[in-house]
Amino acid sequence: MTSVEEQRPRPLPAGASPRWVRLLSWGVAFVLSVALLPTTIQVLTADYGLNAGIASALAVTQAAPLLLAVVHPLRAWYVIFAADVAGALALLTVDFAERLLWPFPPMEVVGYVGLCLALGLREPRRTLLAVWLATAGVNVGLRFFAPDGTSDTSTLVTILGGVALVLGGALRERYEAQRRLAEQETISEAERDRRTLLEERARIARELHDVVAHHMSVITVQADTAAYRLDGLPPDAQQEFTSIAATARESLGEMRRLLGVLRNEEARGELAPQPGLTRIGQLVEATVRAGVPVEFSPCDAEVPEAVGLSAYRIVQEALANVVRHAPGAATQVAVSADGDQLTVLVVNAPPPEPPAAPLEVGDTGHGLVGMRERVRLLGGTLDTGPLPNGGFRVAAQLQLNEGDFT
Repeated sequence: MTSVEEQRPRPLPAGASPRWVRLLSWGVAFVLSVALLPTTIQVLTADYGLNAGIASALAVTQAAPLLLAVVHPLRAWYVIFAADVAGALALLTVDFAERLLWPFPPMEVVGYVGLCLALGLREPRRTLLAVWLATAGVNVGLRFFAPDGTSDTSTLVTILGGVALVLGGALRERYEAQRRLAEQETISEAERDRRTLLEERARIARELHDVVAHHMSVITVQADTAAYRLDGLPPDAQQEFTSIAATARESLGEMRRLLGVLRNEEARGELAPQPGLTRIGQLVEATVRAGVPVEFSPCDAEVPEAVGLSAYRIVQEALANVVRHAPGAATQVAVSADGDQLTVLVVNAPPPEPPAAPLEVGDTGHGLVGMRERVRLLGGTLDTGPLPNGGFRVAAQLQLNEGDFT
């Protein structure tokens, strides 16, 4: 359902965002109305000899609706078109100099052409064609009543009106095309962001699946072998362990069925054990071999596998960004555990020499999205951003207490 705001007519040009552009149409219409109103009265009375009352009525109906044309140009056209035809017929009742213009004096030509431009900026092609045909038809009919010796302006109005209609329509269609293109780009950008988020969540889910599957498998094995490892186990306890093993095995199967859709043929390499804090040193060594000097402060604390995996991925992405965007920049990597939090810090200085061209074109932005998702899943915080000296900082705090993961 269209909202009231969308149904409400907007000033010409419709939908223009800059405020001065929206006000421009009102300004032009106001100037035309103020200028044409007294001019029309003066010309019709002094030059054409028309009655002052009739001239005033014609002037008001021909000039004042130009203000209406800013919002409702087609309604304004009905009034002005009828007033112009009525004015042409009224001039046939008085004697005026042969040198004067008929059926439309100059001020009426100016007002009508401006009205046609407003119509072109708002109305569809079918309406514009109907307006031009009506204008041309009336002008052809008025030529049969033209007084001898007058300068005919009907052809001029037909041509100039058609040009104004075409020009306004072309401008409107160009604006609509640009607006639709901008909307499509906005939708495409939102879809790309959504797809990036979903892809990163799928990757995280696959990795967490490996971690959870490992623990569930351990529970199953321990429960199944409890009767053999523990001597003198009461029958009730044996039955309890058997029930635990069955429940764990069933849960593991359900989890694999639910998350199996996330494993495609290209993801077979992810069946290997997931990395953790102990593998961050290998990342640092590989980055150093790539030409980036890295100072590393390791952490030997025992952390949950999900936390260690997330810390590894955050460091991995941060170092990859350094290699891509700041090759050769001095970098510090620090991982530390304090109480119930694991802090991951990656800070790089500006590159010694700005790269001539980016090492990658069309960055999808997966890195920061993945970092935020991992930190959010672990109930932590993430702080990323440029430094005053031109470097970049990535700081993440991950909860070590699994009960806090929300």
